[in-house]
Amino acid sequence: MYLIHTPRLRLRELNDSDADAQFTLALVNDPSFHRFIGDRGVRTVEDARSYIERGPRAMYRTQGFGMYRVELEDGTPVGQCGLIRRDGLDDVDIGFAFLPAYRGCGYAFEAASAVMQWGKHTLGLERIVAIVSPENQDSIRLLEKLGLRYERDVTLPGDNNAILLMGWQARED
Repeated sequence: MYLIHTPRLRLRELNDSDADAQFTLALVNDPSFHRFIGDRGVRTVEDARSYIERGPRAMYRTQGFGMYRVELEDGTPVGQCGLIRRDGLDDVDIGFAFLPAYRGCGYAFEAASAVMQWGKHTLGLERIVAIVSPENQDSIRLLEKLGLRYERDVTLPGDNNAILLMGWQARED
């Protein structure tokens, strides 16, 4: 059931349960999510179910990975973290978002580190990228701590705002 375990966290696929839909509704409507990631138009539990089905669950089926629910050992949901295949990017993208009460606790770094290791060692990825708003200094620092470095500004299809592309590449020895 759980894809990734860390000392404090468990990561699993999102499903269409009320619990996952309510959690997702809260996460994607957090003001920081809107500011740095975008408004996904999710306003109801049913919208959240549809968002989970069209996004993470569709990606699990087509890519074998996606965004995962990050929870504490007691099952409390704290955020999402995972890998995404995104239009406009050549490489797999790591993403994360956490509820306000769980930011600043090291959970994002712990989850993202585990996802990076899983991507490298289990999926065999030799390159992982991330996109981030230039104003999101906390996420930029976390990505740098993970070993990603600024490469260039990019604009994704359907968007007019330039964002930063950061990347990690396996070293050839």
